Amino acid sequence: MAESIIIRVQSPDGVKRITATKRETAAAFLKKVAKEFGFQNNGFSVYINRNKTGEITASSTKSLSLLKIQHGDLLFLFPSGLAGPSSEMETSAPLGLKACGAPSVVEDEIDQYLSKQDGKIYRSRDPQLCRHGPLGKCVHCVPLEPFDEDYLNHLEPPVKHMSFHAYIRKLTGGADKGKFVALENISCKIKSGCEGHLPWPNGICTKCQPSAITLNRQKYRHVDNIMFENHTVADRFLDFWRKTGNQHFGYLYGRYTEHKDIPLGIRAEVAAIYEPPQIGTQNSLELLEDPKAEVVDEIAAKLGLRKVGWIFTDLVSEDTRKGTVRYSRNKDTYFLSSEECITAGDFQNKHPNICRLSPDGHFGSKFVTAVATGGPDNQVHFEGYQVSNQCMALVRDECLLPCKDAPELGYAKESSSEQYVPDVFYKTSTRLIIVDKDIDKFGNEITQLARPLPVEYLIIDITTTFPKDPVYTFSISQNPFPIENRDVLGETQDFHSLATYLSQNTSSVFLDTISDFHLLLFLVTNEVMPLQDSISLLLEAVRTRNEELAQTWKKSEQWATIEQLCSTVGVQLPGLHEYGAVGGSTHTATAAMWACQHCTFMNQPGTGHCEMCSLPRT
Repeated sequence: MAESIIIRVQSPDGVKRITATKRETAAAFLKKVAKEFGFQNNGFSVYINRNKTGEITASSTKSLSLLKIQHGDLLFLFPSGLAGPSSEMETSAPLGLKACGAPSVVEDEIDQYLSKQDGKIYRSRDPQLCRHGPLGKCVHCVPLEPFDEDYLNHLEPPVKHMSFHAYIRKLTGGADKGKFVALENISCKIKSGCEGHLPWPNGICTKCQPSAITLNRQKYRHVDNIMFENHTVADRFLDFWRKTGNQHFGYLYGRYTEHKDIPLGIRAEVAAIYEPPQIGTQNSLELLEDPKAEVVDEIAAKLGLRKVGWIFTDLVSEDTRKGTVRYSRNKDTYFLSSEECITAGDFQNKHPNICRLSPDGHFGSKFVTAVATGGPDNQVHFEGYQVSNQCMALVRDECLLPCKDAPELGYAKESSSEQYVPDVFYKTSTRLIIVDKDIDKFGNEITQLARPLPVEYLIIDITTTFPKDPVYTFSISQNPFPIENRDVLGETQDFHSLATYLSQNTSSVFLDTISDFHLLLFLVTNEVMPLQDSISLLLEAVRTRNEELAQTWKKSEQWATIEQLCSTVGVQLPGLHEYGAVGGSTHTATAAMWACQHCTFMNQPGTGHCEMCSLPRT
C-alpha cells in the first residue's frame, strides 16, 4: 500500500489538510481539493508558491512526487473570482474581509470617501525630544494610527469612543490585515433549520441556541458629532414648547459629512426638522401614523438630504421670569430613559448602516438621537446619543423591556413558551453605586444578571454643536412659512398662509422666497393642487442654488395656478403680473374669478353659485 502523505492547502477561508499519496496524479488530487472546499472542478486554482507561481494543472500523467510535493507541504488555493496578485489580497483590508462572505452592497458616500483616506495622525518634529534631521522620524514624531487611544484621551475634551472607520482600521491592521475578521450582527433568536430535536419550547441544542450576551461599553461610534446648521432650525422647533409647554418630536433631515476633529470621524449635519403628527403633553409624547412620511423622504432625497436622526424635548420651566428650565438629566438621574433607549434602538434598526464588511450587508446604524433638555446652567441644551449594537439586537428581537417606576433601568425578558431569550449580563464593580450584597469587597468586576439593567451600558454619547459661521441650506425669513402639523397652535398650512407668506416676502430673488423646507412640502402634499409630479425642476434649483432654474419653473402653468388660488383668499400678491407663463391679459381676465369654498372649483366672475356643486358663493 502506498504511503499516505498530508498536504496543507491554504485558501481565503482558512487552511485544510488533504490526505493523498506520492503516486497520486495531480488531477485526482485536485478533485479531492474541490470536494473538500466545495468548489467546482474549474472554480479555483492551486499554486505551489504564494505569489501565484508554479500552478498545479489537472494532469493525469504527472504524479505528486514528480511535482516535488512532499508530506507537510503548504499549497495556496485562489478562487477564480479573486483576480490579481496575492499581494493585493494581503494588503487590501476590504478584500480580506469580503472573503468572509459579505454581499456586494453600495455604501454611503461618506463611508466610501473615508475608506480611501489615510487616516493617520501626523505630528510635527518635537524640538526638545527629536534628535534627528528634518527628514527623519522617531517615536516622538512618527504618525499615529487613527485608533490610538492615548491620543484620543488627551484631546480636549477627551474622546471615549473612536470613530467607526478607525475601528475598522484597527481590525484590519496587524500581520493578517483582518483577513478572517467579519463584522457580524448579534442575534438573540433561535437559529432555524435545526432538525435534531423538537422545536422550542420542547427542545433546544447548542447549535441553535443563541449565545448569552455580556454588555460592554462599545469602543466605537458610527457618528461622532451632530451639528445644526444654524440656530434658527433649533429655535423654530423649540417654539412649540415655548408656546404650549408640551413636549414635541421631530425628524432630523440633513447629510453625513467628514468630522475633521476626530480621525476618520463622521458628522451628522442637520438642515431641517420635520414634525410628524403627534400628541404631546407636559410629560409624554405619542406618535401618530403619518401618511406623508414616504413623500417627505422622497422630497428630501431630491433636495440632497436624508433622515439622519430624531429629536424630542424634555423641558420643564423653572422660572418664567428668568427664562430658566429644570436640570433633570444628569449622572444622578439618567441621560436617556429605558423607553427612549428602546425607541432609539427601534429607529436605528429601521435605518441600518450599509456595510460591505458584514456578511449581512449592514452593521450598526448612523441614525442619531438628539434631546433638548435643561443643562447645568438651567438653560436649554442639546444632547446627542446613540444606543449600542447590543441594544439594537435586544430591541430588534424583543428582549428588552422598560421599567415603569425607574426610568434609568431596563429589564431583560425571561424565556417563555413563546420565546426563548438568552441570558443577558453586565459587569460592575464597587466603583459603581449599585446596592448589592454580592459585590466583591476588593473592587473586582463581577457579573450581574440584567434584571434589572442600568441603561448606561447601552448609551453612546455624541457631541452636539452649532457652527461659528452659520450654514443655510434653506433661506431664513423674518416671517417664515408655518410648520406642518401645528394646528393646535392655530398655525395651519393652507393657501391663505401661503398668500400671506408670499406677500410678506418681497425679495427680488425668487429662489430665496421659495427655499423653505416646509413650504416645499406643502406644495407637494396639499390636497387642492399637489405638485409632486411637476416640482422636480424647482427642487433641483433649490438643491443647486440655481436662480435660473427657479425662474424657469416660476414661469410654468403650475405656479400661475398657485398664484390664482392665493388671489382668491383676499391677499394681494406683489408683482402678480410678472409671474406665470400666460401673460398679463390672462391675469386680468382671471383676477375676478373666485374659488368655491366647498369644492375649490374656479368659477367665472359675476356668478353667485358654483357651476360645479351649485352651492352658494358665501
